[in-house]
Amino acid sequence: MHVLPAGSVSTEPADLAACAVDQGPVVDHQLPIAVVWAQSAEDVQMVMRAAHAAGVPVVCRGAGTGVSGGAHATEGCLVLNLERMNRILEIHPEDEIARVEPGVINSDLNAAVAEYGLMYAPDPASYRVSTIGGNIATNAGGLRCAKYGVTRESVLALDVVLADGTLIHTGHRTFKGVAGYDLTGLFVGSEGTLGVVVGATVRLRYLPAALETVAAFFPDVAAAAAGVLAVGRARVQPAIMELLDGHTMAQLDKEQGSSLRSRGAALLLIQTDGYAAAVEAGIIREVLSGLGGDIKAADAAEAVRLVDLRRHSRGAEVDDDFRVGEDVAVPRSQLVNYIHQLQDIADRHGVGLKVVAHAGDGNLHPTFWVGPGDVAKVPALNAALDESIDVGLALGGTITGEHGVGQYKVRWLGREQSEEVLELQRRLKDVFDPQRLLNPGKALPVAPRVG
Repeated sequence: MHVLPAGSVSTEPADLAACAVDQGPVVDHQLPIAVVWAQSAEDVQMVMRAAHAAGVPVVCRGAGTGVSGGAHATEGCLVLNLERMNRILEIHPEDEIARVEPGVINSDLNAAVAEYGLMYAPDPASYRVSTIGGNIATNAGGLRCAKYGVTRESVLALDVVLADGTLIHTGHRTFKGVAGYDLTGLFVGSEGTLGVVVGATVRLRYLPAALETVAAFFPDVAAAAAGVLAVGRARVQPAIMELLDGHTMAQLDKEQGSSLRSRGAALLLIQTDGYAAAVEAGIIREVLSGLGGDIKAADAAEAVRLVDLRRHSRGAEVDDDFRVGEDVAVPRSQLVNYIHQLQDIADRHGVGLKVVAHAGDGNLHPTFWVGPGDVAKVPALNAALDESIDVGLALGGTITGEHGVGQYKVRWLGREQSEEVLELQRRLKDVFDPQRLLNPGKALPVAPRVG
């Protein structure tokens, strides 16, 4: 009989509190009944078999960097912490793949494969601390997704423990493969509601031979957003294309000691890579200069600094009742329109707004806020959030581009997807997890059982 290693289970109040929430807004604060740290797939199987037999809900957790409440504890649940499953099992340079456990930190994988001239492309802002398992759970994107796509494009195969403890393998080691339904793609982005990922085979990309960074400062956000479309019309494909508004830059200046805001009211930060990086950067500078951008070609040190500042653009605060960062994606042609409407929404409701965006693929992270502790203005904040979602959907967008639905955004999913689509997903959930024990209340509004 398999036995969990010593020190794997805790009911200590400090451990329960530490593993009760991620960085998303808390809708319903609960403490788990216990925390279990798994160190192997066998540990996970044992936990799931026991939970399945006892009817105990299970919430999986990695580094806890999610911002949608996907790892929040729910009533009577057990938190299954996977951060100790942190081994890189294989790096195969010729096949350009790696096999990892879910607790491997994104930046650690990149450091390991860089020795072979390779990289793991998905790079969320939290890449220094977030885990591959967590990235898979939310189908995370990041700065490089403009060129290399989100996590799903880099996951080839998965080892998954189902709700009853069964271990399955999906996918393949090859870049192409269409045998059967794409269960690997189904698990990516399912937020731990269909199974527990205990291993992943991921695709690696070539580490770029060269990088060129362009910082273009504009007098307003709309002009910067127009620059995104102009670069697209020039048929140049940057690896990174990020937009920061004036409020974001001012906050970064305050927290990081930078001086971005003094250079403009909006920043379009673009990075090209590969052997043609310099040529592409030259075209971009010409295009953006023609739109009135104040262009500066960053040297290597400044480039690293600028990209690092962008990764800190959420600021030091964690989302709560008084500050919520969103994750709406719209068609790129609607970027300018959506940003204008976001500012109008904020003005009409009397709330603060700052906007940062993965502008290359139309994924915006607007943050609305009211004064800390200003309870009277919370209804206005929530109204602004609701309206921002409705406007984004009306423009052909989605309620989440990369952070996941989690617990917080479940209330909005029905605005994007029809009841027929939601019910089909509930039926899929019941196939994989008939007792509905895996991460209940997340990712999908659950209808009452019939009969």
